[in-house]
Amino acid sequence: MILYRYILKAHIGPFFFALAIVVFLFLFQFLMKSIDQLIGKGLSIWIIIQLISLNLAWMLTLAVPMAVLVATLMAFGNFASNNEITAAKAGGVSLTKLMIPVILISGILCYLMVRFNNDVLPEANHKARVLFSDITRTKPTLILEPGKFSEDIGGAKILVNKTFPNSNNIEGIFIYDNSRGNYKNLFTAQSGDIGFSNDFKNIILNLSKGEIHQYNTGDPANKYRKVEFEKHRMILPAENFGFQQSGEGSLIRGDRELPAETMRNIADSLQLVLNKADSTFAARVINEINIVASLNYKDTVYKQYLPDAKDSALTPEFYAVKNKTFDSLNSIAKRVFALVQSGKTHQTFKQEASKQIDSYLVEIYKKYSIPFACIVFALIGAPLGYRVRKGGFGIAAGFSLLFFLLYWASLIGGEKLADRGLLSPFMGMWIANIILGVFGLYLMFKSS
Repeated sequence: MILYRYILKAHIGPFFFALAIVVFLFLFQFLMKSIDQLIGKGLSIWIIIQLISLNLAWMLTLAVPMAVLVATLMAFGNFASNNEITAAKAGGVSLTKLMIPVILISGILCYLMVRFNNDVLPEANHKARVLFSDITRTKPTLILEPGKFSEDIGGAKILVNKTFPNSNNIEGIFIYDNSRGNYKNLFTAQSGDIGFSNDFKNIILNLSKGEIHQYNTGDPANKYRKVEFEKHRMILPAENFGFQQSGEGSLIRGDRELPAETMRNIADSLQLVLNKADSTFAARVINEINIVASLNYKDTVYKQYLPDAKDSALTPEFYAVKNKTFDSLNSIAKRVFALVQSGKTHQTFKQEASKQIDSYLVEIYKKYSIPFACIVFALIGAPLGYRVRKGGFGIAAGFSLLFFLLYWASLIGGEKLADRGLLSPFMGMWIANIILGVFGLYLMFKSS
């Protein structure tokens, strides 16, 4: 027990140091990506701190397994460089036995991270998305999607061809403004910019090199006029903009904002709907086949009614059977066409429902596979540190980065393949753990 306490004590410092470094790197990347959407928008420091704190949840989920790998590499590298492992082996304690406390602690961390991923992470992701949605209202260009009309700004319909992520400039502007009573206005401009007034109560559009087309529905004598301009300023009310914090239920939760149990229930419900749809469609096919089979096909062979006379002397019985034949064939054609269309619709529904089910299963397995990486990285780190025989942070960080990049690439690739239906969700999320786990076991027994 004294030896095990000594081993665990050697892991504590490197673990928290590596955890802090990795979280800092994730945080730095997040801030660099979001800085233009946070600064200069009239947000309080408390709101910015809230957003950063909520995003720390997913950073912690990824940082803990990597910190385990760094700590294990450093600890066992130091043991090997100081010949402590050699002394332990001389005393009859193998490397496998030295790894027992590390594996146990990694298992505890795995359990805690599973609980964290199901209880804390979904709530943090949801609150972060709601808060970020509130923040986006403070930058109008985030609402404007190039090539699509937006009706979120001042009641006007706005279409732009191009926006710029690092500024409020816009290009290729078309604005339909029907808020002025009988006047219907169309504004076009080559370029411009959009922003808020100082009190955030109005949105100001500065347009350059454009035209105003005005249609007056109340004055038949002066229905239309056209005005060209070099500069024009529009002021629209910012009722839906500015920062206003939303409530908890303001947005529907996505798959990353739900615990595994809830997603499992949703996936099971979708599977039941899918099975019921299959049964309903199969019953319809059988019913249509029975209906078509019950038609009187003898009447369709109406040539038996043809007399020996010319066409002009065809009997009334012939025309009656002929019309009945065409009606039967037309009915069959309509039923077959409707059945084919229904089959296409059913197939599309199956594909979308299966895709949605796979998406939920991917997120379910991800909540368990990433925490399990703590155990996998402990299996890799201990024998690798022993073989490298160097316990410096640089060596440990280098190897950790290499294995984490391999793990992350496998995880992302597996998720993409699972979402496209090319790989099962289980294999997509666990393939990285399986490969690296086998490699870790190989290293452990090879080193022993």
